[in-house]
Parts: sequence; C-alpha cells; structure tokens
Amino acid sequence: MPRRNNRRARLPADPVTLKIQSLSHEGRGVGQIDGKVTFVEGALPEELVSARYVRRRGQYDEMRVEEVLEASANRVAPPCEYAGTCGGCSLQHLGPANQIEFKESVLLEHLARECRLQPEDFTVLPRLQAQSQNYRRKARLAVRYVAKKGGALVGFREKNGSFITDMTSCKVLSAEVSNLIKPLRQFITELDGARDIPQIEVAVGENPDDSLVVALVFRHMNLLSEKDIASLENFASQWGCEIYLQPGNPESVTKLAPSASVDRMHYYLPAQDIQFAFHPMDFTQINAEINRMIVSRTLDILQLGKDDEVLDLFCGLGNFTLPIAAACKQVVGVEGSQQMVERGTENMRANQLENIEFHMANLFEPIDTQPWYRDSINKIVLDPPRSGAIEIMPAIAALKPERIVYISCNPATLARDAAQLIAKGFELKSAGVMDMFPHTAHVESMAVFEPGN
Repeated sequence: MPRRNNRRARLPADPVTLKIQSLSHEGRGVGQIDGKVTFVEGALPEELVSARYVRRRGQYDEMRVEEVLEASANRVAPPCEYAGTCGGCSLQHLGPANQIEFKESVLLEHLARECRLQPEDFTVLPRLQAQSQNYRRKARLAVRYVAKKGGALVGFREKNGSFITDMTSCKVLSAEVSNLIKPLRQFITELDGARDIPQIEVAVGENPDDSLVVALVFRHMNLLSEKDIASLENFASQWGCEIYLQPGNPESVTKLAPSASVDRMHYYLPAQDIQFAFHPMDFTQINAEINRMIVSRTLDILQLGKDDEVLDLFCGLGNFTLPIAAACKQVVGVEGSQQMVERGTENMRANQLENIEFHMANLFEPIDTQPWYRDSINKIVLDPPRSGAIEIMPAIAALKPERIVYISCNPATLARDAAQLIAKGFELKSAGVMDMFPHTAHVESMAVFEPGN
C-alpha cells in the first residue's frame, strides 16, 4: 500500500485574476475559479481583482487581494494604515454607509431563509450608526517580544496568522487606548518579564465629567520582579491609567495601581439617568454610543407602563434591566453568571431601584420550572450570546407576552429562533441592524415580536 502523503499541497505561487460576484456574510468577496467557489479577502462585488491563494479546501478556496484592477464605486481608502495587515478589521475598504447596508442585507437574507419573510412582511427599523473610529472600549491585545522587531509588539493579530501586527496606533480603539500602544511597546520591552506577558485585556470607563479612564489587565505567565512591579506602578501614574495583574485564570485578577482605588469602572446611560459600575473583566458592550441608542430604542418599543412586569433574559450586569425598572412595575433579570447577578444587584442598589429581582439560572435549559417564571410577566427582553436562545423559545412563547424584544449578535441564530416563535403563533413586527462593530462583518440586530391575530 502506498504511503499517504500528509504534507499540505503547495499553494500556487502566482496571483490569479477573477471577477467578484457578491459579498459573503463574513465580508469577503465571492468569485469562482474554474467553477470552484473562491472567497477573496479585501474584495468587493463587481470588482476585477488579482488575488493570491491563502488556503485551498475541498469545496472552496480562500484568497487575498493583491491588486484591484477594476474598483467598485463603493470602495474607499481605508482610514487605518494597518488595514491590509491587521486582523482587527475586515471592511475598512467599504464606506460606513455601505457597511451597514451590507449588514442589513445579511439580516434580511437570514430572515427570508429561516422564516420565509420578506421586508414587506414587517417593518425594517432605521439603521443605527454612530462614529466609526475610536469607538472600541473593550479589547484583548496580544503581546510578544520579538527580537527582530527590536522589542515588544502590542496589538491585534495579523489576518490569516498568529503574528502580531507591527502597529503603533489603532483607528477603532478608543483614542485613549490607541495612544498607549506605542509607549506600551517601549515599556514592556524594558521589563525583566517582557517575554512572560502574552496579552493585555483593555477596558475603558467613563468619569462623571465625561472623560475616559483606561484599565490594562496584564496577563503574565511567571511572577513579575519587584522592579517590574514598581515600573508598572510608575506607568500607571505617568499615563493616568489603571493596572491590574492576571497571573492565572480570570478569577486571579487583582488591582495593582492606583492602589487606593476600588476595582470598579463606570459607564452611563444619560437619557435614563443610570450609572453602572463594572470590573474591567466584566462583559460590557464595546461601543458605548451604540449601546445607548439600543437601550433607548428598546424602551421606546416596549412602551412601558406602571403595570408592566418585564423579564430580562441574559441580563448581564443589568444594562437593560435597570433602565426598564425605572419605567414599569417590576423587572426580573436572569443571568447564567453569579458574578453578574451580584454586579446587577450592586448597580440596582447604587441607582436606588427597588423593583428588580436578579436570579442566576442556566438559560440553555428549559426555564418553565424556575420560581421567577410566572404568568404575570407581560413583556420580555433577551440579549443572548452568539449561540442564541433556542432552548427557551417554547417557554418564552408559553408566557404569551404582549411584546418580545430580541437583541442579537448573530443574525443566523436570531432568524432560527424567530422561526420558532412564529411557529408558536407570534408575528415578527419589526427588525433592524445596529453598527456595534464598524469596519467588521459583525452584525448586531434587533427583532420585535407580538402575538398573532
């Protein structure tokens, strides 16, 4: 029997010219070479491009643009000098207005496929957009000491690889974070433990005067020297940031500097007069401006009254729960993390709200036996992770709420779950997209359901 050759086949060395027909849901151009589907990173529909192979698979190939021979009218010059290399963004070559138009088309396509609904069958909500640069307030930056580069690299990983982009700034990170990349590179290079730091978790909080504060959580594989600890404290003082250390799992995170301050940051919902405290490792929305818009739209759609009882599923630290509570009789917030339940309770008390119950429960299992699942609930909000909430759709429908607002970070699972609600007698009344992650293919969306006639 001949020995199987396990070595990967060598990719063609020469670039190939092809016409781009459409845009995939991941934001890559779609074309064909000899009848085989080919995804081309950096290409737009109707363009003629020269592209080089990145990967070959059985049913499709993957390529990257080498040169745009005939450009789309929608192509723009990327605002960031690292756009062609950095994996943090994938759509900077498409203008912001066209980006959200594309994202809306992705949502509508999923709804058409899963629910057999066309835009004329429901109201398409106005697209929500905010600033497309310096919007990102949460990130995980990779760190690596590379002698050939002269020291430490800090930033996002390159496209299609594990290398770290050689960058000194970032157009999508908050300006306060972007301005720290260059000094962080120099600072880490000079540490004794420069090779022991693989990543920095970044979080940005708001001060009462609307200024921003940056927290940096340094993951380190070995104990840092006393000299390095002192250097970190000096860096925090020099750049006005907060520094945390993470020697192990997320539960090991401790605050280093400023040593006298508490391990909380804050963000605000000015329209609802709500303030949230959070730990830098907590989940919070990365785009504060869009988050404010989504909360306000949700409240408008719910049309809350003094007799309403609302169920907020996947409630986190109370991002929707608290502003809803200020406008209705009672809210039940449910979350799978005990830490988030405690944070929600902390924020409830800080905002002097008394009509909220927070509960921990596994929301990937049926919920109709839970003590907080009760017939008096008449409106529901849910904001699940990418996997959606298919497991609890029957229980949600069984409550027969007057209105359901479903916020989603994955239009595929939103459409799948929507089909389940429709099968249970609900109607999709409206749906739309919000540009939570400009310059990426991420689609944030919302759908509103009411009982059918």
